[in-house]
Amino acid sequence: MKEKFKNAFKKAIQFLLNPRLLLCCGIAWFITNGWSYVMFGIGTYFQIGWMIAVGGAYLTFLWLPISPEKIVTVAIAIGLLKLLFPKDEKTLAVLKEMSQKVKNTVKRKKKQKGRGQVAE
Repeated sequence: MKEKFKNAFKKAIQFLLNPRLLLCCGIAWFITNGWSYVMFGIGTYFQIGWMIAVGGAYLTFLWLPISPEKIVTVAIAIGLLKLLFPKDEKTLAVLKEMSQKVKNTVKRKKKQKGRGQVAE
């Protein structure tokens, strides 16, 4: 059990610290978040009101609990990974494996839910 956990942890760390994936995550983060921090910073430094307002409003939205920003950032990062590094089969294989596990879990839950319902 301990060895299985250790191998899974090692695999996850290797996946997450993959330079290609980190680059795509950084670009995706800048697309979804980074521009607003830059805009807010520049607006504050140069006292440009509209930049402070736009950057601050978007940053406020980002920090709300209902913001889908993290999901969108991950989706963009995966899309960029597929677009920029289509031959990175190792990382894409891990993503495909994770996707298949999620699909199987959803199917299994739907089957269990369908069996548990009583016809009226």
